[in-house]
Amino acid sequence: MLWSLIKIVLFVALIAAATLAAGRLLQMDGGILISFGGTEYSLGALQAVIALALLMLALWLTLKLASFLVAFLRFLNGDETAITRYFDRNRERKGFKALADGLMALASGEGREALYQASRAEKYLRRPDLTNLISAQAAEMAGDRKKAEETYKALLKDERTRFVGVRGILKQKLAEGDTETALKLAEKAFALKPRHEETQDTLLKLQAGNEDWSGARKTLSAKLKHGALPRDVFRRRDAVLALSEAKEVFADGNTIEAREAAIEANRLSPDLIPAAVMAARGYIEDGKPKYASRLVLKAWEAQPHPELATAFAEIAPAESAVDRLKRFKQLTRYHPDHPETKMLLAELNIAAEDFPAARKALGDLATESPTARSLTIMAAIERGAGSDDAVVRGWLAKALTSSRGPQWVCDNCNTVNAAWAPTCCNCGALDTLSWRVPSEGTASLPGGSEMLPLIVGQSGGAGLPAAITPEVIAAEADPAAPDPADDTVEEAEIVQVADGEIVMDAAPRKD
Repeated sequence: MLWSLIKIVLFVALIAAATLAAGRLLQMDGGILISFGGTEYSLGALQAVIALALLMLALWLTLKLASFLVAFLRFLNGDETAITRYFDRNRERKGFKALADGLMALASGEGREALYQASRAEKYLRRPDLTNLISAQAAEMAGDRKKAEETYKALLKDERTRFVGVRGILKQKLAEGDTETALKLAEKAFALKPRHEETQDTLLKLQAGNEDWSGARKTLSAKLKHGALPRDVFRRRDAVLALSEAKEVFADGNTIEAREAAIEANRLSPDLIPAAVMAARGYIEDGKPKYASRLVLKAWEAQPHPELATAFAEIAPAESAVDRLKRFKQLTRYHPDHPETKMLLAELNIAAEDFPAARKALGDLATESPTARSLTIMAAIERGAGSDDAVVRGWLAKALTSSRGPQWVCDNCNTVNAAWAPTCCNCGALDTLSWRVPSEGTASLPGGSEMLPLIVGQSGGAGLPAAITPEVIAAEADPAAPDPADDTVEEAEIVQVADGEIVMDAAPRKD
């Protein structure tokens, strides 16, 4: 609307300027004297200007007529398309100029201007395979999603532009959050161009988000086949998808198939901790503890992790604390200076009621690199060694405000996930979770891992540890604080039970 008003104002201004100039020319004295064939012609100033304009017009028409005459002579000589080409050349010249102007407008972010130039280019060229591409993108830029969708659908009719049309509608559906339709469109786009990397990645992400692990593995294999993925990355991601597939099979009750799938996932990527844990438990259920032990040891050698220690404890759930300490030496000989190894040894010695050995195993971890878990272990050592309640509560109070240590953090968006998953709970990226300490300012998700997973006892199942949660630590650090969910205040104490398991023993106390 504003542009139309500007054009009208400019037109009126030009007419006014021309009228003013004509009036000034009429008022001017003198003129031009032309002598031709013995006859003289006297022209005033305005008449001279008009004559010059008519002369230029006549020259232009002469050149056009000459060009047309050449085309006509060629036609008479047998070139049947000479006249057609003459007129087509003019249209093409105008059409390609409009096409170029449309591309420039598109690059400049002028959506409406690009749409206008695309319509002019289509008028002269009649090439929808070219002009519709500009029209669709210009419509999106201008915010006209309906026009863009209609143009993309028009592209579907031509085999040469079908992939572009599908891809355009796919992006629109993704922006709208319609993942179900987007998945079908991604499959269609992949069928049209299986080598297209962006389509491969989009389809893989949608399949993983839809928990279509089998389809995702096929897409991943296609990426490897077409050279879009290094083999080592392929093996790792294929292991992640195989593990997810195993979990799904296990949820359906097919334990044998799930066990085999987990073992296959571990074979593909031995350092994938969840796969190692699930495969080890599969071997335990199958009565093959040696295989489970070998598998956990290999994974621990790659990276120590508390879930691996839990799985290693489940191999012999009924053993005593002393026997467990001896057996775990196979595990703790790897990475003896790793914080996870130190905390594990401290927990095992606490279970065996050897508190000096537990303190020695933990070393200066609670002071040099404090985490909620190491501080809580230190509180358990102090309690077992007979220290005052104030000392124990001091360690627990520090645990409340300390870092939780390594967690499953997304390398793509830096979000902390409560548990390992094939895709990030925030950005949906595949295979981006790594066990590390989150960066500063990253919030932990509620309901995450327990603070003190002691690999020492029988509670919670075969070899599964008891744990001290943040709520229990808060109660121990400040026993006078009331529980908002209950009228009863519990006074908690860390105690050592007969079988070597550390638990929180709470005695009810009425207000």
